[in-house]
Amino acid sequence: MGSSGRRVGRPRAEQRPDSGVPPRDELLAAAAELFTTSGYAATTTRAVAERAGMRQASMYHYVSGKEELLAALLESTVTPSLALARRLLADDSRPAVERLWELCRSDVELLCGGPHNLGGLYLLPEVRSERFAGFHAVRAELKDTYRQLLAATEAGGALAKSALDLRTDLVFGLIEGVILVHRSDPERPVSAFAEATADAALRIAGV
Repeated sequence: MGSSGRRVGRPRAEQRPDSGVPPRDELLAAAAELFTTSGYAATTTRAVAERAGMRQASMYHYVSGKEELLAALLESTVTPSLALARRLLADDSRPAVERLWELCRSDVELLCGGPHNLGGLYLLPEVRSERFAGFHAVRAELKDTYRQLLAATEAGGALAKSALDLRTDLVFGLIEGVILVHRSDPERPVSAFAEATADAALRIAGV
């Protein structure tokens, strides 16, 4: 998905001055807005390019098309949480229950704190295809980190594997599902919502 193999410097659309933002980032921002407001299937590459302030032909210098944009947006909802999860998993100076709570809280803030409902893109049927294997891989690793942190708690460590897997599924499902709850009340403070969700996740986990 990287742009290292693509040329840069194509002319920008004349109606929009150069903002100083890298063109690929402008395309991602435009795609995020259009995919979540107009729908992925209904959004054309021409619409994305125009919203980003460039010609459609120029767009293909930075991305291969809609699928690459969607894949990058999906991964952007996971990779920051995964980086934090790895750090929390390695930090045995704090109780596992505290680290699990922090991961839940931070993950909710990431999913609900952006300007667009990117979490809603998880439900697109296109996302099940092999083209999005990278997203599924990082999401699976994040979910496994949740499982490992839960297993490291006193209550989680006493669970059989099947019970541990079920509680992990429930906690992870709650965290990913909060975007739908938050969407119904977008004025709700994200920080308070994230803390309340983390509290609920630990209750579901039984810790």
